[in-house]
Amino acid sequence: MGAERWCFGVRNLGGGATQLIMPLVFDVIKNIGAAKFTAWRIAFFIPALFQALSAFLILIFGEDMPDGNFHGLQKSGEKPKDKFSSVFYHGVTNYRGWILALTYGYCFGVELAVDNIIAEYFYDRFNLNLHTAGIIAATFGLANIVSRPGGGILSDVVAKRFGMRGRLWTLWIVQTFGGVLCVILGQVNSLTASIAVMILFSFFVQGACGLTFGVVPFVSRRSLGVISGMTGGGGNVGAVLTQLIFFKGSKYSKETGITLMGIMIICCTLPMTLIYFPQWGGMFSGPSEKKLTEEDYYVSEWSSKEKDKGFHQASVKFAENSRSERGKHDSVTRPSDETSPPHV
Repeated sequence: MGAERWCFGVRNLGGGATQLIMPLVFDVIKNIGAAKFTAWRIAFFIPALFQALSAFLILIFGEDMPDGNFHGLQKSGEKPKDKFSSVFYHGVTNYRGWILALTYGYCFGVELAVDNIIAEYFYDRFNLNLHTAGIIAATFGLANIVSRPGGGILSDVVAKRFGMRGRLWTLWIVQTFGGVLCVILGQVNSLTASIAVMILFSFFVQGACGLTFGVVPFVSRRSLGVISGMTGGGGNVGAVLTQLIFFKGSKYSKETGITLMGIMIICCTLPMTLIYFPQWGGMFSGPSEKKLTEEDYYVSEWSSKEKDKGFHQASVKFAENSRSERGKHDSVTRPSDETSPPHV
């Protein structure tokens, strides 16, 4: 998980690196003799080339899973075949996934939107030259190397003491405070203050991305890929909507758009209060009085026939490992605790 979080941070770091590198590439091409109009267009072929090369390298050397390639594992019998329709059904009918998709749209989605407009914002509002505005804007994306993995680490640290309820509360607090900072960013008139608020805002909004994926793996074991895809897709949809609503055309100034975007972050984070896990509880209530176990929650995604074939064993193992999400304050004894092996 630690390596995965660091990779996410490095991936999003590209948003900041782009602000620094692309103007330099443009200058090199222009100095060779190309006109400005042509130089910008040629510059975009450089990242496209690297992206194409990366795709080929992944196809040649990449593996689908830590244990090997997906189809190879199925052929060897190490991974049982699962019905796509069942996996899809249990993913899209789990309301927690939709809420996380919405909230991720207003942390990662906002991050993408800010990457697109922040250099222009400083260029227009404070009359900076393009290079200086790009350098300032780059600090927003570059913070990902620390902030995104930091959010995931914070989620785990809080969960050791407060369980899943701690993860949810921390995500809500961090993302909401990020929305408040976004509102402030649109209101301050000083260049120095704007830079300081933007950097602080970047840590909170990007940290919320890491915190979101501290919750995602526990929504569904069987349909984890669907839930992850829904959440990630929600981030991209949020970016597009935010860009269209606040930053397309001349309806709003950049500073007004940023302020309204901050209000939208706060509002779209509120549905997180509705997320409830019967075995752990939610933000405002504890676990179900029926004393449901982690096994009850994750194994319920499998039919009786599938259980007879042993397809649910991976969910049972995951359920045992996820008991730590109860937190230190949950002393409720569940029916299966005495019969199931201890989690590792």
